[in-house]
Order: sequence, then structure tokens, then C-alpha cells
Amino acid sequence: MAAIGTVHKPQLFLVIAVTFMAAATAVWAEDGVFDDRIVFGQSAALDGPAEALGRGMEEGILAAFDEINRAGGIEGRMLELITYDDGYEPERAIANVNRLIDDDHVFAIIGEVGTPTSGAVQPIAGQAGVPFLAPFTGAEFLRDPSLQNVVNIRASYGQEAEAWVEHLTSDLGLDRIAILYQDDSFGRAGLDGVRRAMELRGLELVAEGTYMRNTMAVKRAVLAIRKADPEAVVIVGAYQPSAEFIRISRNLGLDPVFVNISFVGSKALADELGPDGEGVVVSQVVPSPDDTTLPLVADYRRALAALDPGLEPGFVSLEGYIAGRLVVAALEAMGPDVTRSGLLSTIRNIGKFDLGGVKLEFGPDDNQGMDRVYLTVLEGDGSFRAIDRLGE
Repeated sequence: MAAIGTVHKPQLFLVIAVTFMAAATAVWAEDGVFDDRIVFGQSAALDGPAEALGRGMEEGILAAFDEINRAGGIEGRMLELITYDDGYEPERAIANVNRLIDDDHVFAIIGEVGTPTSGAVQPIAGQAGVPFLAPFTGAEFLRDPSLQNVVNIRASYGQEAEAWVEHLTSDLGLDRIAILYQDDSFGRAGLDGVRRAMELRGLELVAEGTYMRNTMAVKRAVLAIRKADPEAVVIVGAYQPSAEFIRISRNLGLDPVFVNISFVGSKALADELGPDGEGVVVSQVVPSPDDTTLPLVADYRRALAALDPGLEPGFVSLEGYIAGRLVVAALEAMGPDVTRSGLLSTIRNIGKFDLGGVKLEFGPDDNQGMDRVYLTVLEGDGSFRAIDRLGE
């Protein structure tokens, strides 16, 4: 009789085989992918002057995930999102993304908010082979096709700037244009786009003003720009300092056409300005969240209400929802074998996604799904009206 604790050879071989198979599974299993769930990570501003943007993106992504989860998930897997607050600061974003990749072992990073934060963390995700999906920024460097892990949803800041200058010069006949921009990589990306658009028309900016990220210190910029007496001021900034700039300008008698970039966060800007916002123009990179003639928008509004009846629809959360829907469409096309590289190649190889009247198109050298820039104007009651041309 064998002694207690002794294993016969056939049993020993079985133990070794099972141990080897378990080890192989541990080695080859993709981080963040489980039998019952797929886990995504997000670092975004949940406090500070960009708080509404981070929360909006989070809400939109969660609405899309919750929608598919209520329908049984994807191949029985629920989609989960872990979100950490970076306050729109690159250093905090770096710590968050390292934590998401190294400790939480997420499948992908989705919905990072901001150019400086995205610039800080995309290389970390790229080095780890982690997909970097739908960053809330139009920075040109993220459109580089050599960044194999990046998938963009929105039009670039250069495209928004071109639309501004085209409409200001063609629709209104204006050529005295000034700029307020955030003094960092985000603001300078917008500045570069405006300068290119102006140069194409043989024009130069009449004045430039700046402010520091996560501050409201815009009065010096107001005074500098007022001296040039511009007909229009384009603004590349977050909603709180942008609203402060517009308020102070109007109080000091400077009342040109104000045009804001999509990153500003339209609903947050409207709330900050109140009645002072009437006539302010904001470019958008997604359709109106009120346009329920688009099936995707109708789906979005239902999904947002199902997630939390107290949430208000808006451009930012709609962008987050589109990001979530793209992920869902790609995962559904992949089947049960879910890998990071498979997700990225599926998006590129399928190329065209119709999410319900909103179409995204990708290619081997094109990691940006949408190119259209929409125009909206802020009404006195805080609502936004879609327009085709300035001056309508």
C-alpha cells in the first residue's frame, strides 16, 4: 500500500498535465478578459475645470455598456468600466493608467479626456500593447497611423479650426480674428490649426491670449485681445475659463463673435454662462443629442435614461456612447476569441461601421472614424441650435 501523500506515476502525469494546462492558460489569457466579463479602464477628469467632460464621457460609455449588458452581454460576457480621476493633470493620468494596466489588468483604455493627459499616457498603453480607444481630444499626433493601438472617434482640432475660419470669412466676411488658448499642448494644437487655416487665406491673427491649464486667470488675455479690436475670437479652452473670458469681455465692451472648440463641453459652458451665453458659437464633432431622427441618438437617449433617469443628454456623453457602441460592434464581430490585437485589427479590417445613422470609417492608414464638424449656437435659454452657416 502506498504511503499517505504518495502519488502513483499515472496520477503524477495527470497532475503535471493539468498544472501545465493551467499555466498555459494563465500565460495566454488576455488581460481583462474573463469567462463572464471584459474589463475596460478610463482615466479622466472627475474634478476641476474639466470635470463635466470626464463625467460626460464616463456616463456615455457606461450607457452603451449597460445597454448591451441588459441584453445579455457579448458571448455571455458583461462589459465593465473602471474609472479613476486624473483632474486633467498628466502626472495623475500617468499614475492612473499604470494602475489600470499593472494592477487592474484592464483589456483596454477608453475615453481619456484631454490632449496633455492623452499625450502622457498613450505611449504607456502603446508600450504595453493596450488599445487606446476614443480619447476625448482632436490632437493631430494621435492621428498618426503608426500608432497602432490608437482608435479615434472625433474629427481633429485642425478640422475644427478650418471650419471656424471658413465660416467666419465666407459666411460673415470677417478677417480680424483673435484667439484665446490654453497654454499647453491642447491649446497649441488649436493654435496651430487656426494659423494654418488663416494662412490658406492669406490672413494672420490680430491678437493672441493665453491662460494656464486648471486656472481661471484670463483677464490679462482679455485686455491684450481687446486692444486689437477683433471681429471674432476663437477659443481653445475648457468651459470654466472660456466662460470667464466671455463674461469679462462683454462686461468690458468687447463683444465679437465668440467661437468655442468642441472640447469646451457645450452643456457645461451653457450652465456657466447662463443668459450671457446667447449667440456664442460652439463647433461639435457629433450630431445633436436632440436629433432623435437618427436611430443612434434615439438609442442613446433611452440608454442614458436606463442608466440613470437623472442624467441629461449632451454632446459629451453622446460621444462617449458612440465610443461604447463602436467597442460593442467590434467585439460582436470578433466572437468568443477576444484579444487586444484582434479588437484593433477588427476595427481596421471591417473599416465601416453604421451605428444607426452615424457612420464611422477606418482604414489601414486612418485611425479616425469621423470627419464631420457641426456648428451650433447657444440660445438665451441655455439650449443649442444646430446651424449650417453663421449668421442664420
